[in-house]
Amino acid sequence: MGDLKCVWEIPAILGEGPLWVERENALYWVDVVGKQVHRLSLADGGKKSWNFDTEVTSLAPRKQGGFIGTVRHGFAFFDFSSDVVKPQLIVSFETDIPGNRFNDGKADVHGRFWAGTVDEANWRDETGTLYRMDRDLKIKEADAPYICSNGPAFSVDNKTFYHTETMKGTVYAFDFSPGGEISNKRVFVKLKDGEGGPDGMTVDSEDCLWVCHFGGGRVTRYSPKGELLQTLMMPVPNVTSCTFAGKDLDTLFITTARYGMSDEDVANYPIAGSLFSVKPGVRGLPVPMFGG
Repeated sequence: MGDLKCVWEIPAILGEGPLWVERENALYWVDVVGKQVHRLSLADGGKKSWNFDTEVTSLAPRKQGGFIGTVRHGFAFFDFSSDVVKPQLIVSFETDIPGNRFNDGKADVHGRFWAGTVDEANWRDETGTLYRMDRDLKIKEADAPYICSNGPAFSVDNKTFYHTETMKGTVYAFDFSPGGEISNKRVFVKLKDGEGGPDGMTVDSEDCLWVCHFGGGRVTRYSPKGELLQTLMMPVPNVTSCTFAGKDLDTLFITTARYGMSDEDVANYPIAGSLFSVKPGVRGLPVPMFGG
């Protein structure tokens, strides 16, 4: 494991969803509560940010160019080629549940986009749902209920789908069919008290799952059997998501958050919300693109 680096010191309220975009040699990530999207050029270290009127909660690249993603109450297309970006809403969802919002999302190798919702009102009610958007933009409810749907990830052979219920400290595994059906839901990992809640995740080329711990100040690596292999302790408590990036996919980028921290907490962890990187000695997988 290489040395951990703070590559963008920024007070993101809820940094999330790091996304490697190979065609741009850049990393995108969102600040959900701060209503921003950030871009880091891996070629020259250049930084750019966009402000929005709504929460942008996840992004994935589209094969035809641009991005798909989620906003507070729906799915949208994005084009970041200009200084001012407005989401092109595809469809609204859960507008009848004002306390809910969309959260994490990712594309799979078949060009579908997966995203779930959370109970942001009080982080207690099971009003969240995991959805799948197909290439024809049709949407299916894939699994429910959730308090905080989080961190979709896919095994190397694309036969296992991982998904998280942050508030219950549980990472689930599902059987995953080529047609996009998930079944046989089972507990993959359940975190212990004091380890925080499982948040964003990614799978490496050795088929191991990297899990970020919100409130637990660490990133952990698990074997396909759920065995804890490595722990990377972080200098901030709220670790939200991670992804492999770079031409060789050998650098793990990690987002963090200030969400829920007191002024005293921020004083103790002044770089909370920043973007970090580390070379863990293993490579990641290519990032799938949405086919619609």
